[in-house]
Amino acid sequence: MLKVSNPPLTVSDREGLVPMSPERDVAAATPALGAASEPAAGAHPPREHAVDRAWAHRYGRRLVVTDLLAVAWAVIGTQLLWFGFDRAELATGAAARDLTIDYTEISIVLIAAWMAVLAMFATRDPRIVGAGSTEYKRIADAAFRLFGIVAIVAFLFQLDLARGYILTGFPLGLLALLATRWIWRQWLIAERAHGRYSSRAIIVGTPGTAGALAADLAVASAAGYRVVGACFVGVADARPAPWDAALPTGAGLASLPRLLDETAADTVIVTSSDELPTERMRELSWSLEPGRHHLVVAPSLTDIGGPRIHMRPVAGLPLLHIETPRYEGFKRFSKRTFDLVAALVLTVALAPVLLVIAIVVKASSPGPVLFRQQRVGFEGRPFGMLKFRTMVVDAEQRLAELQAAQRDAGNDVLFKMKDDPRVTPAGRVLRRYSLDELPQLLNVLAGHMSLVGPRPPLEREVAVYERHVHRRFFVKPGVTGLWQVSGRSNLSWEESVRLDLYYVENWSMTGDLIILWRTLRAVLRSEGAF
Repeated sequence: MLKVSNPPLTVSDREGLVPMSPERDVAAATPALGAASEPAAGAHPPREHAVDRAWAHRYGRRLVVTDLLAVAWAVIGTQLLWFGFDRAELATGAAARDLTIDYTEISIVLIAAWMAVLAMFATRDPRIVGAGSTEYKRIADAAFRLFGIVAIVAFLFQLDLARGYILTGFPLGLLALLATRWIWRQWLIAERAHGRYSSRAIIVGTPGTAGALAADLAVASAAGYRVVGACFVGVADARPAPWDAALPTGAGLASLPRLLDETAADTVIVTSSDELPTERMRELSWSLEPGRHHLVVAPSLTDIGGPRIHMRPVAGLPLLHIETPRYEGFKRFSKRTFDLVAALVLTVALAPVLLVIAIVVKASSPGPVLFRQQRVGFEGRPFGMLKFRTMVVDAEQRLAELQAAQRDAGNDVLFKMKDDPRVTPAGRVLRRYSLDELPQLLNVLAGHMSLVGPRPPLEREVAVYERHVHRRFFVKPGVTGLWQVSGRSNLSWEESVRLDLYYVENWSMTGDLIILWRTLRAVLRSEGAF
């Protein structure tokens, strides 16, 4: 069961590593759930609930319209770019050299075929919209498959299609589709934050496990599950939900049909519980109305990234296969290659910026431009991490005095002070926008660090690590990471460790790209930076 004491991490994105907010206490979930709460038992749901089930169809129709506009813009725009509306000859063999076909007709066929493959690949499935990368991956997969089909058809029938027309139209169409879907996703996330355009869910489980899951779902509103009721098992009588006393509840599975009717729920989420053996789970699934109700099972295993999860039915049992993390082979090679190329490009591109910052640091206070600090990296080996100096030269000597005077609340291992007197005026600006971290690109080129990874710890921090925290040394530390895009200095020590270990267990190249993109946004907002 999902544990309420830990911060949830959204990786419904089967590869993306996108963390959710660490504030996931059950009490903190009350406002969000309260907004979605239902009337007391016996009352009828509001009229809006009668049409709530149609949200997926309404949203799907809107996606169809924008998908069509995006594809038509790309295909017709490419035709105008290359040919205008002129007719162009398509060679179909020696016997038919005189056959000409209008490229407008080709464009219409291509648009229709593209819309068909988008539907075939279920790119508008309500279970994948709003969160995760599955929606985007299906769109890309559909585009590449269609490109392959067009190439095969052109080869088999010897159609002399203009290469520029194909090689321009498909990338433009794919980018347009991804852009419009991203815009729709931002709108959908905003709607779901207010309880709209979401599946109406009833949680089945003990009061404790149901409360923990309800807190997770309240934080992860973008996933599209709105808790409207709770069916408690293992209890003798009905009782209020611990997280929302106004929520309709029932005792035992016998109360589930009543709750489904009262709340107009369309989804039943079962938490792992000893009170629900195999026979009871089977009976529960049989009791749901096909096509109207959906059954979701929340396993007790948490913090597992999508690429490591595989479902395999065996003898009627839905076995969940969890791959153990691997830190070798092609994945490590591809990560190092990406780090080298990206760091080299960034270093060259940012050379003027680095020079200006160096001049500012030198002129603002006496001392060296760069600050070299001993950190612990891959496999526990120490290395010298580089930063632009943002503090006075005797900062390390004054550390003990500051630690005794003020220790950062909620973080007993990492020392962070919001108004640290050791920071220079220029250093405050550099820290606010993380510009002091730019010299770490040299650490990446030297092989000590990666662009994305766990936070590089100090030796004094490692000395007080619990045993499981040492797993963060299975990969190279990063210039940025989940810790930086999820609150940075605002995080507690436990939350920082959880994020770093989650990254170590589930890292992927797609996840790294997502983190780099989110790092740019976090730096521009300067949240938690001091």
